Amino acid sequence: NWLRKFKIMEQLFKIDLKKINTSSQKESLERKKNFELFLKTGLPNKKDENWKFTDLNSIINKNFKKILNNNEFEFNKKIEIINDFDHNYIVLVNGIFKSCDTQFEDKEKVKIESLNSLKDFDRQENNNLHFLNKALSLGGFNLEVQKDYKCKKPIIIYNYFTSNLENKIINNSNNIKLHQNSELTLIEYNIGENSKFLKNTFEKVDIGEGALLKNIILQKTKCNGFFYKNISGSQGYNSSYQNFILSSGLKFNKIDININLNKENSNCFILSGLCLGKEEHQEIKTQINHLAPNCKSYQKIKNVLEHDSNGVYQGKIFVKDIAQKTDAYQLSKALILHDQAEFNAKPELEIYADDVKCSHGSTSGSIDEDAIHYLMTRGIDKADAKKLLINGFLNEIFENIPEEKIKVFLEKIIKEQIDGI
Repeated sequence: NWLRKFKIMEQLFKIDLKKINTSSQKESLERKKNFELFLKTGLPNKKDENWKFTDLNSIINKNFKKILNNNEFEFNKKIEIINDFDHNYIVLVNGIFKSCDTQFEDKEKVKIESLNSLKDFDRQENNNLHFLNKALSLGGFNLEVQKDYKCKKPIIIYNYFTSNLENKIINNSNNIKLHQNSELTLIEYNIGENSKFLKNTFEKVDIGEGALLKNIILQKTKCNGFFYKNISGSQGYNSSYQNFILSSGLKFNKIDININLNKENSNCFILSGLCLGKEEHQEIKTQINHLAPNCKSYQKIKNVLEHDSNGVYQGKIFVKDIAQKTDAYQLSKALILHDQAEFNAKPELEIYADDVKCSHGSTSGSIDEDAIHYLMTRGIDKADAKKLLINGFLNEIFENIPEEKIKVFLEKIIKEQIDGI
């Protein structure tokens, strides 16, 4: 059976490992070994509980006849910089680190560099795609904020994809580390051409004692890319991690988040607002592990589904026996605007402590016709009334963003996404 799977995957993935520059023969052999492991195990499919709603094997085979690797590209375009607020930035082109500018920060306190070596990158998730990433990753970035330093301005990652990516695969890896009592707002801003490609990213996040990381994921325009991103994180005492996912417009996207609350009084917030249109599929899968007492997690996932789109949320809260006084909340909501649209939710609780406050829920339904009628009686046409209600449904996720200029910018992005579905 594995030999048959190997042959099928070998036909699909026409990979040339010689195109990857390696630092040693040992690295070359390691990449080859991991690629062979990937070919043997294949792409995740619905037999894997974590992929039951997003059968990647079926999706990729349906959309790709062959997948190539090629890191040869020209980048001579000027990226349009966001002018709505001051910020630092990192430029990635096809996942590869190109440049950075930290003009608003103390250069000694914020370290950004290309991730060239993967030897220290410890992937915690055990799924078949990490073999593929270890075989083909061309790097990404290392980002480190030093102890007691609070970044004055956000850092935007301009994640740019060139026009020659048809049937190509991109693999990259990123490291983000915040030392004790540091703070950072990090915005990932995807800018894509209209190629059909596959992107496989593994990211490690380490948030130290008393540190705060706000991470916002945005999509500028619609894109035919197929994206998988795995985020594995660990949090120290009294630390905070806030992740806002606004990646509407992607053909396919799955974000896999696994966070360990290792020390007391740490908290994790995951909030998402997605507008999914024709033939778009997005899944958010989370596992928040409460491993110490007095920790809090809060998850709210909202989807607006039009045409034949497919939204998925799988969320698990794990509470260890010593993690007393845990406060964990999880809710997913879907606004379904078309009979062919589909939303699947799988909330889970696994609790081994007895003094906890944990809850989960999921709701889905159509838009409120009475509310539409009320707005129309006030002189608003039906299309605008519908957009107003969708906007109100999604904008709740910005309550935890105190920076007014960033909040206004995100509200503008949400409005553009609503207008585009």
